[in-house]
Amino acid sequence: MSEIRLAYLTWPEVEAAIAGGARTAVLPCGAIEQHGPHLPLLTDTASASALALEVASRLGDALVAPTLHLGCSDHHLAFAGTLSLSAATFEAVYRDCCVSLARHGFTEIVCFSWHGGNFAPLKAIAADLDAAVGEGCRVVAWTDLDAYVVAVRGAIEERLGLGHRVGGHADVFEASTMSYLHPELVRRDRAEAGYIGPIDDALFERLFTEGIAAISANGVLGDPRGMDADAGRECIARLADLVVASVREPIGASRTA
Repeated sequence: MSEIRLAYLTWPEVEAAIAGGARTAVLPCGAIEQHGPHLPLLTDTASASALALEVASRLGDALVAPTLHLGCSDHHLAFAGTLSLSAATFEAVYRDCCVSLARHGFTEIVCFSWHGGNFAPLKAIAADLDAAVGEGCRVVAWTDLDAYVVAVRGAIEERLGLGHRVGGHADVFEASTMSYLHPELVRRDRAEAGYIGPIDDALFERLFTEGIAAISANGVLGDPRGMDADAGRECIARLADLVVASVREPIGASRTA
């Protein structure tokens, strides 16, 4: 089957695909939030959708459910246009989608986020999602934010020698990814450095309590300059490796990273 995006199929085509062995559903989440003066608000959602296609293609016999567009983005609300869900709403939407997919006959649901702010909320609800789908289906939630950052920083360093410009938000990593996926949406002439200090636990604590505007006036963590489409493609590939590896863990192993 050439089309693996669930939303682009008719219901008989989905039913036939499941009957034919497509029992894995990939259900990513993104965000609609500021990404500096150079990237669009849909950066996380567009990137999550692309990663989901890569993951499903590697797994085989998998369909890609629509990306959950909104995430937990309270720390970005100081910037115009950002939309955010409460943790309770995020959980309810994710749970209802997983239960719907399980009801149709999917036996495995792969969940992950592109937006860093969703990692902790997704990890917190992973066991509840798995319980909600009932017997005969499992939810695999990949939530290893540290591995995420290490993977993309490594790709950017190897490809461009600019690993030091990866700060985690609207940086050279995300700018490269969007340059690969949607170059027409990247405002290259507006790319500028944001916060370029240490990225550590103290910074993240401040980020989630005071908001990103208290750290970076333009909403950027890192530096997007030097963005490259091929490097963006490599970042997606490396993240797909991590997600697929978590799915292929033996049954009974930890289902969350």
